[in-house]
Amino acid sequence: MSLFDTVRNTIVPVHKEGYPFVAAFFVASLVLGWIFKPLFWIGLILTLWCAYFFRDPERVTPQDDDLVISPADGKVSSIQMVTPPAELNLGSEPMLRISVFMNVFNCHVNRAPMRGRIVSINHRPGSFVNAELDKASEENERNGLVIETRHGQIGVVQIAGLVARRILCFSHVNEPIDAGERFGLIRFGSRLDVFLPANTAPRVSLGQTAIAGETVIAEFASAKGPVISRRS
Repeated sequence: MSLFDTVRNTIVPVHKEGYPFVAAFFVASLVLGWIFKPLFWIGLILTLWCAYFFRDPERVTPQDDDLVISPADGKVSSIQMVTPPAELNLGSEPMLRISVFMNVFNCHVNRAPMRGRIVSINHRPGSFVNAELDKASEENERNGLVIETRHGQIGVVQIAGLVARRILCFSHVNEPIDAGERFGLIRFGSRLDVFLPANTAPRVSLGQTAIAGETVIAEFASAKGPVISRRS
């Protein structure tokens, strides 16, 4: 392997949504450096952080329709039975909700937790309280997807946070989606909630670190053999 290949495989690509921000940070660094030279280095550090924030690494996703994969990088902040948001139209019975909180240092590219078909996408305006708080699921601005899977419908909700002001969703209604496939991004700190049928078994613990597209957070069946994975 050449030095070029080694460097290319080591550097994590930046998601295209981050290009304008990285460019703006760099231009600001040049302007600040022209005014006062030490400010250039501060700006350059912030530019590198911005590129790091918008990183979009490859992930190896287990290919098993009985597994639920984490939709986000971050900390598992909630595992409980709650009534899903009304806009998801998933009924009034409690469902298993697993929440993953992303801080400003986590990768913010969101990935589908299961394979299926997107049956609805609903955006709801709201406030911007700390996304780690339980009330954020009800009060904050959010964007919810409902995915029809072999086990029925599940919900995935992108929730804005204290700093986040922009929720992006790349998917569309009636599109098929694979487990681990990128479907959205939230800028600068936020949370993802996954709503699952009551008979789903959690496979993570509170405070555990989850990796989007790789960590199994719940399961519909157990005592299975080896699972095939797909790189994306």
